[in-house]
Amino acid sequence: MITLNRQAPDASGQRAAEPGGAPRDLARRVASAAVLAPIAIVVAYIGGWPFVGLCALAAGVILWEWTWLVARGADLRILVPGWAALIAATVLAAENLPGAAIGMLAIGAALSAGAIAAWPRRYPAVNPASWAVAGVIYAGVAFLGPAILRADPDWGFVVLVFLFATVWATDSLAYLFGRAIGGPLLWPALSPHKTWAGSLGGLVGGVAAGTLVAYASGGIGLGVAGVLALVLSLVAQGGDLLESAVKRRFGAKDTSHLIPGHGGVMDRLDAFLAAALVALLIGAVHDGLAAPGRGLLIW
Repeated sequence: MITLNRQAPDASGQRAAEPGGAPRDLARRVASAAVLAPIAIVVAYIGGWPFVGLCALAAGVILWEWTWLVARGADLRILVPGWAALIAATVLAAENLPGAAIGMLAIGAALSAGAIAAWPRRYPAVNPASWAVAGVIYAGVAFLGPAILRADPDWGFVVLVFLFATVWATDSLAYLFGRAIGGPLLWPALSPHKTWAGSLGGLVGGVAAGTLVAYASGGIGLGVAGVLALVLSLVAQGGDLLESAVKRRFGAKDTSHLIPGHGGVMDRLDAFLAAALVALLIGAVHDGLAAPGRGLLIW
């Protein structure tokens, strides 16, 4: 997240540094990261079925969190088609069939919308069909971006390390700068807590970390590495803002309480998922779906 100040802004739109609660919240975040980050790196290094399975598990939890957020409960019309599509997409992605996996997730979204149309039910101020489709697509992005990138046999792991460095540095430095400096809010209509100081601090950290990793890979010049890191750091913050807007739309602070200090899986992965999707698109446009990692890092 860009910053988590909980005080209300004053009339000028400023936000002061929060005097209490920060050490405990930071300790929970650090402890969660110390457990989850090594797991993510090790499983990404292993690749294959373990990594695809981890991506599918995260996507399944995200769909569950999304459903509770927008439908006020575990709506089986969303979960059953969505989870079934994710299982099928997992098999297809593990067999290196990314196009078929994408198609399967599209089918799952269509089936979910069809189920809601066939068995309608009212939710307060919600259009269930459109939000159901959005949930399955969002979960599919959570799965497909990192899974297809890692499938690149030569550059898959390097690309994920590049993404980890860029997104984690963006997230961490934004949190620290936002806490320490406070100041004007970045976009109050979307998020009541994120500040310009946090956003700019995160951008500097993400560009520095991402550029270093990409340039060290040996396949890219310093300037191109910096541009890619800049784009992905900005996209990561955009993904964070998007999720904040959805939570504000449905009156929630967190999507769940599964991860201490972070909230839900969707809260923890929002920035990474956006960056992974854009990285996949850049790599695929440049060098095709068979080698998106090479397409991203070899210019």
